[in-house]
Amino acid sequence: MPLALIATPAPPPVPEQPDGAAAVLRAALRRGPLARTAISRETGLSPAAVSRHAAELLALGLVYEPRDPPSAPRPGRPRIPLDIDTAHHLAAGVHIAIPQLTFSLTDLRGRVVAQEQAPRRLTPAAVLQDIAAKLPGFLHRHAGGRSVLGLGVVTGGWVDPESGILVENSALGWRDVPLRQALRSATRLPIHVDSHARALAQAELLFGAGRDGDLVHLFVGNVVDAAITAGGTLLRGRRNGAGGIAHLPVPGSSTPCPCGGTGCLQATVSDRAVLEHAVAGGIVPRPELRLLLDTAVQGDERALDLCRTRLRLIAPAVALLLDMISPDVLVLTEAVTLYLPELLSVLHEEVAARTRQPVAQLVRAGSFGPDALAVAAGAPVLAAVHRDPMSLRTARSA
Repeated sequence: MPLALIATPAPPPVPEQPDGAAAVLRAALRRGPLARTAISRETGLSPAAVSRHAAELLALGLVYEPRDPPSAPRPGRPRIPLDIDTAHHLAAGVHIAIPQLTFSLTDLRGRVVAQEQAPRRLTPAAVLQDIAAKLPGFLHRHAGGRSVLGLGVVTGGWVDPESGILVENSALGWRDVPLRQALRSATRLPIHVDSHARALAQAELLFGAGRDGDLVHLFVGNVVDAAITAGGTLLRGRRNGAGGIAHLPVPGSSTPCPCGGTGCLQATVSDRAVLEHAVAGGIVPRPELRLLLDTAVQGDERALDLCRTRLRLIAPAVALLLDMISPDVLVLTEAVTLYLPELLSVLHEEVAARTRQPVAQLVRAGSFGPDALAVAAGAPVLAAVHRDPMSLRTARSA
């Protein structure tokens, strides 16, 4: 069966607040399978409006009607529930990191269907050429005839999703890279560009810990940045620059930063910085994060101490974000707590010493485990679909 692609050169504008169809879709996402009467109560829409929007979503293949097993008949009209249809559509994505590119396909519930990694070349032009060259084969191998609703292009640092430009990623050494424009001629898919912190915040709101609350997402890798949501809406700031915390000062740190200062958060706690310490201390022979984490998992005390130190150095930034934003939840996506979840208590203890917030209740690890980068890659596409599902009808008729 041929792969179905939606021939739209750029993603349509996405409304900040969901309309009726989006409210029905979101209710099915949260609690499906869910009867139309329950959706009406949850959304405040009239039964007639729910039925109308359900018919639209059914026609688009975004929801389906799971049939209950046979049971004793009940009076009145049968209650056929709605649930998210994961059989027809996928979101494609690519995450650009220092060591590699991650290609992914995710379904409408944010579950990773397939992912592949490829080495990252140095220059933006070479990387974008690789994405354009490798994407068709990846989709052909894994999409299985399902339609691909869009391509997410995600990386760290300051990204402007409106213009599709990577404004700055200091870890990559890239500035003002026109991601969307460069890939537009290589794919017929709508291209959604964003930072991985914001992409994962959107994924947490849809599928994870956020669920439309006030959420802070903190990403700590080779890039350190944050995303802030209020009432389910991302805080973007001027030119979508909100969340830039790479240069927050870390008390006691004298690590030099490329900005010319010392003790900046990213320079102090990034994967690169931790691996430099690990190699210099003879803990691992090569600067490979997975090698360091495997050594720590095996119980090497020096590796464990280095991991604990990283979490203690992250703690002041976490406490600051908790006090400034007072979110319902702060989600940390970071490798140590992914592979050694028991060390999250080290972060809790250090943060609790700096704030009166109920840290153990508020601070948790990311919801997507080892698939975090794959989920991040597709999340901008999925967020657009769940906020404005009727845009698919427009795209199909374009």
